[in-house]
Amino acid sequence: MNITSWRVFAASATLVVGLGAVPSVGAESRTDLLVKGPSDTYQAIELLNTIRIERERPAGYRRTLFKHWLDVDGDGCDAREQVLKRDATGLPQVDPFKCFVVEADWVSPYDGKKTSDRTEVDIDHVVALKEAWDSGAWGWTESQRTAYANDTSDPRSLLAVSSSSNRSKSDKDPSNWLPPLRSYWCIYVSNWISVKARWNLSMDESEWGRLKNLLEGQCAGTTVRGFSAAPGGVTVVTTTQAPQTSV
Repeated sequence: MNITSWRVFAASATLVVGLGAVPSVGAESRTDLLVKGPSDTYQAIELLNTIRIERERPAGYRRTLFKHWLDVDGDGCDAREQVLKRDATGLPQVDPFKCFVVEADWVSPYDGKKTSDRTEVDIDHVVALKEAWDSGAWGWTESQRTAYANDTSDPRSLLAVSSSSNRSKSDKDPSNWLPPLRSYWCIYVSNWISVKARWNLSMDESEWGRLKNLLEGQCAGTTVRGFSAAPGGVTVVTTTQAPQTSV
């Protein structure tokens, strides 16, 4: 098969620099974003300002607490196959009886690597399962953790990427890892903030500070598209103030 160039899905992240009419979150909250819906666009740095800063709570994490690659939406395809289909360049060949991607091409947004071998593709939780646990998922129910681990309702949650870039990233946050492809950094930052806000996850000081520096530097003007409520009944806490450090 011919490998086609990577397509950045507009629904996955929005990167707009110098847009004059972008609505301001300002005194609004993440709850307001949910009310307004996914069609609106906001300044990423203002959404960042609604996310609370807390120390991480890593105790008790086990990957098995997040049951993943399930068919949680009942369409006959597990979450992995859904993302493999969605992120393929061109039209993938799919076994209609097993909902299994038989043949497709992929280009990893993290490093630009091209492949037609599905064994070289990982499905990355943009905010890793352990990072989610440390940032608040430790308090979720089993059904909420399952919803997070298989979230195909927003394309910013899960991405098809090269296995090598996924292993390099592991469970690191942006203070310790950014994609090798620098041209993708601002989209990655937008996606990261979107997932954290949508799922009411906190950030630690170094993570929040790194994102703030990026959004005030090379990613200035980056915007984030609004989002629908997270599946699984995760509550979004209203906050209208800049985050305060919690110790």
